[in-house]
Amino acid sequence: MPDAREDEAAAVPRLYGDPFDGGFALAEEHQRAADLPAACAVYEELLTLAESLEDSPDVRFLRAHLLSDLASVRLDATDLAGAEDAVGRSRELLDSVASAPMGPRGRQLWLEVLLKTLLARADLLRTRGRLDEAGACLDEAAARLPEFDDPEGVRAAELGLNRVHLLMERAEWGAAEEQARVLLSGLPRTAVETAPRLLTALGLICAATGRFDPAEDHLARAADGYRALGATGAQHSLLANRGYVALRRGDLDLAERLFAEASAFFERHRRFGDLAVCEQARAFIAGRRGDLARAGDLTAASLARFERLGASIAAADTMLLGAQHAYERGDIAEMQRLAQAARDVYQEREVPERCAQVDLMLARTLEDNLNRTDHGDHERRSVDTALSLAVPAALALQAARYDFATAHARSQWLRLAEDAMELVFRLAVRRQDQGLLFELVEHRSAGAALALDRTAQAPPAGPAGDAGSVFPTAAMKTYGHAEGPMTLGGVAAEAAVSAGLRVAPPPKVRMSAESDRVALQEYVAAAEFRYHRRIVSEEEVPFWATDDLTSRPVVQVRLVDAGDLFMTWIWAGGARGYGTGHGPADEVDRAVRALAGALPGAGEGAEGMRRAVVSGALAEPGSERRLARLLAEALWPAGLTAQIRQVSARAGRPLVRIQPSPRVAQVPWELLAVDDDNDVRLIELADVVTTAPASSRSRHAPARPTPDADPGPGAAPVVLVLDPRVPGFRADSSLGSVLGRPGSDPELLALVRRRLDAGPVAPSLTTPADGFRRADLDRDWLSDVLRGGARRLVYVGHVSGAPVEGGQSEDGALHLCCGPGTTGLAEPVRAHRPLSAKDLLLGTLPLRADGEPGARLWPAPPRVALIGCESGGDLRFAESFGLATAMIHNGAELVTATRWTLPTSFAFHRLAGLPESVRPLSEAVVAVDTAHEHPDPVGRLGRWQRERLDHWRTAGRIEHSPLLWAALTCVTR
Repeated sequence: MPDAREDEAAAVPRLYGDPFDGGFALAEEHQRAADLPAACAVYEELLTLAESLEDSPDVRFLRAHLLSDLASVRLDATDLAGAEDAVGRSRELLDSVASAPMGPRGRQLWLEVLLKTLLARADLLRTRGRLDEAGACLDEAAARLPEFDDPEGVRAAELGLNRVHLLMERAEWGAAEEQARVLLSGLPRTAVETAPRLLTALGLICAATGRFDPAEDHLARAADGYRALGATGAQHSLLANRGYVALRRGDLDLAERLFAEASAFFERHRRFGDLAVCEQARAFIAGRRGDLARAGDLTAASLARFERLGASIAAADTMLLGAQHAYERGDIAEMQRLAQAARDVYQEREVPERCAQVDLMLARTLEDNLNRTDHGDHERRSVDTALSLAVPAALALQAARYDFATAHARSQWLRLAEDAMELVFRLAVRRQDQGLLFELVEHRSAGAALALDRTAQAPPAGPAGDAGSVFPTAAMKTYGHAEGPMTLGGVAAEAAVSAGLRVAPPPKVRMSAESDRVALQEYVAAAEFRYHRRIVSEEEVPFWATDDLTSRPVVQVRLVDAGDLFMTWIWAGGARGYGTGHGPADEVDRAVRALAGALPGAGEGAEGMRRAVVSGALAEPGSERRLARLLAEALWPAGLTAQIRQVSARAGRPLVRIQPSPRVAQVPWELLAVDDDNDVRLIELADVVTTAPASSRSRHAPARPTPDADPGPGAAPVVLVLDPRVPGFRADSSLGSVLGRPGSDPELLALVRRRLDAGPVAPSLTTPADGFRRADLDRDWLSDVLRGGARRLVYVGHVSGAPVEGGQSEDGALHLCCGPGTTGLAEPVRAHRPLSAKDLLLGTLPLRADGEPGARLWPAPPRVALIGCESGGDLRFAESFGLATAMIHNGAELVTATRWTLPTSFAFHRLAGLPESVRPLSEAVVAVDTAHEHPDPVGRLGRWQRERLDHWRTAGRIEHSPLLWAALTCVTR
């Protein structure tokens, strides 16, 4: 029976015989243990022995194999000169035996060593910042891959990981993340070394884009993988990776400790490239703490190491850090020198995201200098210079989000990029440039466009980073290698598409009917030229789009968040005028917090509803008036109120079209107390409608006429979805009845009777009571009836909103009668699959090759009522793709939805002690239905809201509280 030593010997592949086979195994063991000098010594000794043998194709191939592996170790040790020599010699030897006779096994071994050599060269080029050349090496490796016998796809996965790292080096985070996730989902079990490397890459991508909890989770899983492999060096490298996450999170003490520990390891094992990365990070920490002397010493040490290694991009990152420190010391000339030197490298190496970072740093230093010193007559020129740097760079950084596959990732990226846009708005205010403010607001309000035509593309094969290397971002560089290219089949491609909603840049916003000018056109052109990134699409939308609403005075109000709250407005429809407003962030946030405290929180359940109904600010007239005044003082300019009064006196009640920013999307604008002396509310001066982003209309949506006020017998039906029965949920459960027992509410029965008397209704009903709590109203039925043509759609039922912090408004869902086996994009809940906004938008495109977009499966009629909890919460998100916007995308002209969670009539009975004969929710449903039958639905609903307000002031009874009726808003494009 063989002993342990014999087992170990038997595990060594028999390729060349001893001492070479045993030497290969010993060197790999040293490399796993991070003893790189010992590994190099073994390979060099074997290479000397091989060179003493008589020359032959077999001996040349042996030498090529040894040199390829030696290059790998030298790359780990950041001995770039030695690695370049080994790679070059290996390739020469491989080429010299390429035409020599060899059997199938020999040919496969030759291909494997060639792939490893190509990847080592790609790593070398990537480390030195020659990214295009590195990509060309990966392309060559990918071209060779079909010849290589790789049945389980291990080499393909390794090569795919390499491509992920190259994308990370270019700061193309969205593409890198998408490819990494696709690779990880299809990774063969035998790719045990690739899995932790992929997890490490994902951890760093998440950290770089502001998602710190997922980053730490990925790195923890990577650590488990490295421990299982016994990869000591990789485990120590994770210290620096974790330090990077802590640094990005702002935990400087933890980051310093982790980087110091990693530095000691790298210095001990002579991994000077990774040591330079740690010194760079520690210099940043020292600068943040005000220790400029220590920061300077660490920066100088890091820069010297990177320059010796020839790592140009990493050296440029350190130069940029040094430029910031020079500015803080007051050495402007040195700051300019270092910043320009860094930008020159980024420009030469074609890393536009880094160029944008340099331009933003210069713009920020200009702003800081303007704050510190008096520029006198040169101030305007200085501000213009800062804007010329800041606006294109901010546009490019914001546009980088379109690379990400999910709205959550894009929302987190926007948080990082928001500082740049806040700088732009501050500079525009400093210049007192209303025209620029208007164009900034218009561009930001246009909204991202849904990218239905974007299909997943198989990621090109590319280089895998070594498990033991550190991968930082803008302040930190990586070194490493692996082997093997990748291809993706249809399943992986579909997975990439269905991971989330893809978006494209917003349309151009044409600023005037009399000219061809589009918003920010000079800055957009500069951004696209400097940073090679698409900022706007080819589509063009008008700055002013009122459709048929210009027969009356209309004011379009748009708000955007950029630290402070910025507002623009402009009149049309026979009135003239415009203006801008600016709300300081602390005042706006205080008002918004007060409103949130008065509303039932989405995650608070029954207790939140109890608080809102019993003791919230909207439950008592005095506290409600104080809240309404607080909101008006923080959010509404007195100048705009004065204009509304003037227009109203001359031309009648105007229409106010408001496109809110996410921060103020729940504000009930109708309630604002715009005149404190007489408690005048905005709804008393004007009708109010909410507008969705200009990009919300789909080209797939058919044009539909506005419904006739008096439909004839051949008219399309009104679709009534009234409190549908959700499979798996009893009437008294969380997704149970919202309207109570069918037939028990005379107001709702009368509503259905009126619809039956007026014309066709779907579903077909024998009695009005048959319209409630039906079990046959699923998504397929809804698709059939909408595709057949509908005048209107009224939905009263459960709506599940998406959490704002998740960033994915498309996860909001209606609850129809769909069972768990129904095809859809939302996860089942018990015995039920919700119909999500993602379904309404994407349809079956992610699920089938012949899939159809949602606008064709569920074409929306001109008017849609979605009466459910926070059904209109779309605009609380940076990307508005929730239920209300989805209906507009699918063809609706007007959607009545709710801003927050609605109290049911039962909640009023139970919490406020109202008699069962008083049904506030039923009254609201009837009011919305009546308004949607009226030629002017906005005006008709506004009249009902004014009646509620009068009752509230007069009697102060809870059933008249704005808690219910002020939640309703009409949303139009």
